[in-house]
Amino acid sequence: MSTVGARTQRVGRFALVLHTHLPWLTHHGTWPVGEEWLHQAWGTSYLRVLDVLTRLGNEGMRDVLTLGVTPVLAAQWDDPHVIAEQRRWLAHWQTRASGMANAAESDRRTAGRREFAEATWALELFERDWASGGSAALRPLVNAGVVELLSGPLTHSFTPLLPDALARATLTAGMDDTAVRLGTRPTGMWTPECAYAPGLESIFAQAGVTHLMLDGPSLLGAGADTHHAWRLGESDVAVVGRDLEVTYRVWSPRRGYPGDRWYRDFHTFDHEWGFRTARVTGHTVEPGDKAPYDAGRAADSVARDATDFVDVVRRRLLDLSDGQSSPLVVAAFDTELFGHWWHEGPDWLERVLRAMPEAGIEVVTMQQAARETAGAVFPQPGSWGLHKDWHIWTDPHEIADRQQGLTKEVLAALRTTHPRNSRSTTHDQLVRELLLALSSDWAFMVSHDSAADYARRRFHDHAERAQSIVTALMRADAQVAEDRAHRAFAVDHPFGLIDARRFMTRDGFAERW
Repeated sequence: MSTVGARTQRVGRFALVLHTHLPWLTHHGTWPVGEEWLHQAWGTSYLRVLDVLTRLGNEGMRDVLTLGVTPVLAAQWDDPHVIAEQRRWLAHWQTRASGMANAAESDRRTAGRREFAEATWALELFERDWASGGSAALRPLVNAGVVELLSGPLTHSFTPLLPDALARATLTAGMDDTAVRLGTRPTGMWTPECAYAPGLESIFAQAGVTHLMLDGPSLLGAGADTHHAWRLGESDVAVVGRDLEVTYRVWSPRRGYPGDRWYRDFHTFDHEWGFRTARVTGHTVEPGDKAPYDAGRAADSVARDATDFVDVVRRRLLDLSDGQSSPLVVAAFDTELFGHWWHEGPDWLERVLRAMPEAGIEVVTMQQAARETAGAVFPQPGSWGLHKDWHIWTDPHEIADRQQGLTKEVLAALRTTHPRNSRSTTHDQLVRELLLALSSDWAFMVSHDSAADYARRRFHDHAERAQSIVTALMRADAQVAEDRAHRAFAVDHPFGLIDARRFMTRDGFAERW
């Protein structure tokens, strides 16, 4: 039996962390990944999740959740080209839905009318909140204290594999980029892939980070627990751990909520119109045999699963309680789960956030959770990847080995060829291409065989552009280097404030000029 609403005595604290990230996709292909990947996530997840948060904020709710937005995604949200293309994508969605709503088959007409209503709503919401870019949509939520914002390295690079000076520089630049866009500099960070190696805490602290999250096994393996915050190593940086028992209740291949038979099936398409019109039905049911989606039955499942999740968190907190302190549960997910992968996810999210206080659960941000620490923890190297180690990012040797070699060459070229007394757009672009090549996404996609050819091509394209600029610089052919950088900038132009001098190294430290 559900316990939600049956008790209101406070039982502990719950922090929900959402990680919002896609790699740099602008001008790099359309279908099925490329910019299409961004437009789908924007139209089905980002619009809907921020709408939920805006609605809760308008009702006076504060400190609802912790939202990480990577600088590379924020740069795309604010890019005029991407904004125009997103508007076009939403309009195309509406047009296709209008055609399907007039199809001969009744199931298709029903699905078309539903899609048309959703597309129309999304277009109106986009014009209201997003037409000036993602920063304009997000800033009111941050300023009002509805969410805590996390930042991180510029391009979501796998931090433990970087030289210390580069790790420090890209993290500091990423936090600064967020400050420019949002008007406030976060003190919390999302560690890409929840990756950690001993000693990184000093780099985090030097970049102004006061708190972060690691995956639960990283803390448990070091003899700590996930129901308290801890000091990371010898630093004052606080760390909380993701509770896998609770998190996997939502997103688990075997028992996660999105696999319920009544939810919309992500993998089954009506290929004539390009819409998902079937429900999960059953895990062994072939796509052509899946039943039509029923929005009403899906809504019933949302209500049931939201109630169940609040019960799961409450029971977990009661089990962890020692009667002397307020235990903590941290759950973390990719934001794209809510809406893009799991169509009903934003509705579930809203129900959960409303129901937690009624069940005696205090909803807190990561910053609030990290205010009191139980002691120091010294984790070993880890991540939230498969097997909780680094192999996802080190085993594709074609990528990992070249990333290391390219990094050394670029840093050497910066030290020996940069004019130092002024910015150099050539060197700035060289740093951009290096950082884009260092994105953790490419190795991840190759390791999981998910659009692996696209990932390989993207990595090698960025690496080749960086290499060509380095070659010209080392030959003292400044004009050729400038021309190559200019052509690269036409394609890859995030982070207009990037200054290569911040990435130059001397004696292992980033120089500041």
